Amino acid sequence: MDDSIDVDDLFGDPNSLELGLAASAPTWKSLSQRFDELRLSGCCRKLAWSKLGAIAYISNDGQKVFLQNILCNADDGEWSLCDGRFRCKIAEAQSGHTFIHLCWHESGSDLAIVDSCGRVMIVSMSIALNAFAVSRSIVIDPDDDGNQPVGLMWLGVNRPVHAFNKASKTNGRWVYSRYVRRPLGPFHPLNKSALVCVTRSGHIRLLYQSQDPKWNEVHVDLQTVSCSDDILTHAALSASQGGSILMVTYSTQHRLFVYRVHIKWDAAPVDTTQQQPVGFSVAQTPTIQITHIRTEIQRSVFQRADNDYERSPSARVMPVLTHLDIVGIASDGSAGSYVEPYILAAFAIPVSALETQRQFNGTSSIVRWALESTGQSTHSSFDEIPPKRQTFNLTPKTELTRWDDIHFDKRVLSIDYFEAGSVVSLTFDDGSISFYDAKTMNAISDNEDLATISSMPQAGFNLPNIGCITCISFSPNGCLAVTLDEDSELHLHVMEHSFGIEHGMYNDEQFGAAVAALALAFSHACSNDSSSDDVMMIAARSLTPDTRKTFITEVYHALSVNADFTIEQDKLMNNPYIQKCFSMQAALGFNGRLEQRNLAAAIPWFTLQLRQISILFAYFLHFNKSGSDSECHEPDILRMVLGNVRWALDLAKYLIDDLFEIASSFDKHSGDQSDKKLESFSMLLVLSSIPRAFLKYICRGLRGIPSSFRSATNLSNESFGVYSNIVRLIEESPLRVDVYEKFLLSIDNVIKYTYQNAGFGSTDRSTPERDLLITASVPPVLQPAVVTILTNTMTLIRPDVDLLHLCTWDYSWLGIDDDKLTRLFRRRNEVDILKKTITQLGEPQAKSKQPKRRCARCCAVSEDTTSPKSLASFRLLVKTVVLRTCICGGVWMVENLDTISRGPVSAWK
Repeated sequence: MDDSIDVDDLFGDPNSLELGLAASAPTWKSLSQRFDELRLSGCCRKLAWSKLGAIAYISNDGQKVFLQNILCNADDGEWSLCDGRFRCKIAEAQSGHTFIHLCWHESGSDLAIVDSCGRVMIVSMSIALNAFAVSRSIVIDPDDDGNQPVGLMWLGVNRPVHAFNKASKTNGRWVYSRYVRRPLGPFHPLNKSALVCVTRSGHIRLLYQSQDPKWNEVHVDLQTVSCSDDILTHAALSASQGGSILMVTYSTQHRLFVYRVHIKWDAAPVDTTQQQPVGFSVAQTPTIQITHIRTEIQRSVFQRADNDYERSPSARVMPVLTHLDIVGIASDGSAGSYVEPYILAAFAIPVSALETQRQFNGTSSIVRWALESTGQSTHSSFDEIPPKRQTFNLTPKTELTRWDDIHFDKRVLSIDYFEAGSVVSLTFDDGSISFYDAKTMNAISDNEDLATISSMPQAGFNLPNIGCITCISFSPNGCLAVTLDEDSELHLHVMEHSFGIEHGMYNDEQFGAAVAALALAFSHACSNDSSSDDVMMIAARSLTPDTRKTFITEVYHALSVNADFTIEQDKLMNNPYIQKCFSMQAALGFNGRLEQRNLAAAIPWFTLQLRQISILFAYFLHFNKSGSDSECHEPDILRMVLGNVRWALDLAKYLIDDLFEIASSFDKHSGDQSDKKLESFSMLLVLSSIPRAFLKYICRGLRGIPSSFRSATNLSNESFGVYSNIVRLIEESPLRVDVYEKFLLSIDNVIKYTYQNAGFGSTDRSTPERDLLITASVPPVLQPAVVTILTNTMTLIRPDVDLLHLCTWDYSWLGIDDDKLTRLFRRRNEVDILKKTITQLGEPQAKSKQPKRRCARCCAVSEDTTSPKSLASFRLLVKTVVLRTCICGGVWMVENLDTISRGPVSAWK
């Protein structure tokens, strides 16, 4: 046989024949099955992306639920879907049932999983994005087909957040419109989770958590569903103004019902004669009240005037409902800006009707109804009767007004709504995706006015055709999508933008609009505690190192970040956006754990670490002063303090040593301020007011720890030993804390004087401070301060510093330099970002199986792969905000989760 003949060609292998067909592309049969699922139930979402970034999906056999997410690869800094080391199974079906629906809580920490018999399991996030524990067991519910949900809604979180609705270009500069978004009720009065379920048989179930993590339930029947042959197929629920829930249901008899659902919480009686424990909350019991508003009977849906359509076979087929949603338009917070939500439904020709015609693309329509309140009045004849009592106003009447239908020559596979920019996305069965203005349902075009940007699609970002699919879900900010193939494998799709490139040059208008859209999406995510990893993935892939600076500048501007804390340093700890911006800068400059970050990324990265140590020391000393000694004196907590004290002291020694070396070199250059050596890591870190303020906070902690040790009582032997090591490390340091603090205070005074001498007031200082952080270069106004620091400040502390000890110290574990010793350390070791302890990596084979937590954004590691052992440790991690998230704000992922031998994991609710 001729060796050049490919045997696979004989059997039609798609790869060898180069047919361009995906091996796992959905078939006509799988698409038909998917539309049957959409027709039969409104609860059939098999792929869902949470607000925190977790992607949950049901395997195609319905037996398992898996979790994945996007992350930054620690080896090369590239963003992608996580591999098998992080993929985890969080649920497995029992007793021959299958899973059919997924629904995430608004916070992203709870996931409802529904099986084919209507049973609901709830799992909750513990210490990582892929570490979940069962919060509500599925065996609580009985097997009952009539109990199968057709609509689900989690009660929202009662917390106002900032939101953004647009960016407008004025006088060559982008202005970002920010407002306070106040959530709509109802809420759980104890800030616990609660889930509303609408079942096929017309029951409304409210599953809610009590003060302990136990789940309870109340339910009520819908009186409008009374006959056995009129069961519900779809239900949509949405929070509305006034604290009620707007609910819409659809039945097999093609009837649309509209309701108002009110949830009233009643406090249980409390014995006032008994003293209640600390943190006690009164138990709350809910009751459900339902008001029927309107009933709409489906009439003709496909109403077209063209004769060709009327003669087509599909025109004589009764369309079926595949999607039912309530679209709530985001309010900008101004008076009168609230817009009532409207009902949106998708109808399609049944697939069975198309099979006989061998048509792959079917016809579908989007039908919308507006809810309008109209006043009621009595007949005019009643006006002639004199009133005997005080008149009263009649309750307003709610009417359904049907807007113009929108028709397509293909079937709608998925409808998704994005609050940012009020965008509705329609995914069709041919794999195309279109974006629409949620208010008008007009298609969003990238040819619109680029002087006002409200969403990424409007700025020119688009998702390429993803091919024939059955399931799709979008990222928290709508700029990524995942699809599920027939082999239960996820595929990631990323928005793209050409930036109007011609002859290798950007189109300034299109590039500016694209960057503004990215900044708007990132800022919106930061303001409502949503994951921004999807936006950073777009920025990392599409922007060059130079254009990233433009993006970072726009983010600072959008979030109104004040980079100057030269005077008001006490306000720094409460600033909500410093961590967000520095995390973004550090992530964009990360090229792999073995590579050194450039200065523009290194300064923010080390500032994040200084911030975390400042918070840890502040928490530790506060609880010592308040008398809660036993809580902070646990050995695990003290060991964490020990590692951070060692790291902070080594960084202080490195800064002093490096600045003395620059000072000696500076003398040789006779005061040459243009020398790039002056723009070193150490100089920039102490010049910038934000990291310098954190360095001063740490100095306070280092001063306070020895005195707290001398006043500590009831220490265990183990705690006494660790605490003694902490104090010994501080007191025997070759760089005394008081000398280090004098050095920082001197720099503070030098910079204040430099600003005053240049005539810079409080409003002027923010610009050079921000430019320093973004460009990693000394701004002109601070160049005199550099000279003063090198010639005066270093001379001031010289008699109190052991330079020989400092210059021979090993700083490789800090990871600042890129010398041979530091590179060797990176290859052989990793540093626990929380405990500041060193872990040897060992052989590559052993490394690949070692369980640990790794940050999905910055790739830092933590060796703790289980929940905290004690309540004190748990409270410490919660107070310092690192239980579920890294110091950069990215989520933890447990690496090699399947190698951990674990018992039941607490959800720590």
